[in-house]
Amino acid sequence: MTDQATRPGTDQAAGALRDGRHAADGVEKMMARLERLDPLLRTEAEDSEAAGRLSPRIEEALHDIGVWTIGMPLELGGSEFTPRQQITAIETLARADASTAWVAMAVEMITGATAAYLGESAWRSLTAPYDGEVRAAGQGTRPGRAVAVEDGYRVSGSWQFASGLHHATHVHTAALVEQTGEMLVFTLPKQQATLVDNWDVMGLRATGSIDYHLDDVFVPAEYVYPGATTQPRLGGALYRLGVANLAGIGHTGWALGVARRLLDEMQAIVAAKTGSPGAGVDTAEFHADYARAEASLRSARAWNMEVWADNEAMLDRGETLSIDQETLTRLALNTATWTAHDIGQTVYRWAGTAALREGPLNRVFRDLHGGTQHVTSGPGVLHGCGRRLAGLAPDAQWVFLSLVG
Repeated sequence: MTDQATRPGTDQAAGALRDGRHAADGVEKMMARLERLDPLLRTEAEDSEAAGRLSPRIEEALHDIGVWTIGMPLELGGSEFTPRQQITAIETLARADASTAWVAMAVEMITGATAAYLGESAWRSLTAPYDGEVRAAGQGTRPGRAVAVEDGYRVSGSWQFASGLHHATHVHTAALVEQTGEMLVFTLPKQQATLVDNWDVMGLRATGSIDYHLDDVFVPAEYVYPGATTQPRLGGALYRLGVANLAGIGHTGWALGVARRLLDEMQAIVAAKTGSPGAGVDTAEFHADYARAEASLRSARAWNMEVWADNEAMLDRGETLSIDQETLTRLALNTATWTAHDIGQTVYRWAGTAALREGPLNRVFRDLHGGTQHVTSGPGVLHGCGRRLAGLAPDAQWVFLSLVG
C-alpha cells in the first residue's frame, strides 16, 4: 500500500516549533531523499548484516543526504528536525531496513544532544581536529565510574549496546561521579576506548552494537554535561526534552517503520499465494487478522503523533513537559513497540514456512525481536506509566526511564 494514509513521508511538514527553527522546504527535500534511499537500503541489507555494521555504500549515502545531522542544532549546520519530523524520518528508514534506521536514530540523536548540551565553544573545540565531521555513539543506561580531578574527570567502566559505534568518531558514555553521585555524560575520542567486537546476536546484526571499556581515561570538564539536563546551551526548544525523551523519538519511528515493513512483506506473500489450493491467505480468518493488524498500526501511529503534537505545543510555549505528558510519551512509545511485536506475530503465523527461510521477511522478523528488547519499552516503564495514570503516584517524577516517588 502506498496511499497517503500509510506513506511515512506524509507527516514531514508537521509540527514546526514556533521559535522558527524549522524550514519546511528543507524537511521535504530530506524526506524525498530518504524515500529514494529505499532500494539501496534493501539491496545492501544482507551485506550489512554479514559484516555486523552498515555497508560503506549505506554509510556514505546517509552522510551525503545529511541523516547524521537531523538532530543537530541549526547553529552548527544541522537540520534540527522537530520530534514528529524525526519520527517520520526514522520511520522511512526503518521501513527499508531496520538496522540502518537503528544506527541512524542512535547516532543522530546522540550527536545532536551532545552538541546542544556541551554548547558551541566546546563543540567546536571537540570537532576541530576532525574537520567538523564528528559523530558520537555509546551507552548511558548503565553508568560507569568517574572521579573528579583538576580540570576534568577520570572515567572507567564497561558498557554494552553501543549501537552505531563503528560509524562514530567519538564515544558518548554515562558515569556516576564518585564524590557526588551525580550522573554525567562524557564525550571522548573513540580511540581512547577499548572496543570489543562481540555483537553476535539474533537480530539487528548490522547495528554493530558492541561493548566498550574505558580504563581511567581523562575527559576535560568542557566535554561533560549533566545526564538529566533539560537546559541546552545551544539549539532550540527540541533539546528541552532531555536525553531520555530525545531517545524515545527515534524508537517510536523505528517501531512504526518496522511494523509497516512487516505488512508490506505480508502483502507480497499474499500476492504469491492467493488462489493456490488451500491457501490460508484466502480465508476469512486471515482477512480479519490482517485488518486488525492494519488498524492497530494506524491507531498506534496516530496516537503517537497526537502525543508529540501536544508535546511540541508545550515546547512552543517555552515550557518543559509535565509529568503526565512524560507518562503518555513513554506509554505511546511502548504501544508502538508492542503493536509492532503483535503484528510480527500475525505475519509470522500467516507467512508459514516463508518466515523460516533466509530472506527479507526472516531478517525483519529477527530485527523486530531485537528492537523490542530495548529498555525504553521494557516492563518497568510500562509499570511506571500504569502507576501514574491510576493515580497511585501523584508526586512522582520521571528520572530517565524510572518513575520515582
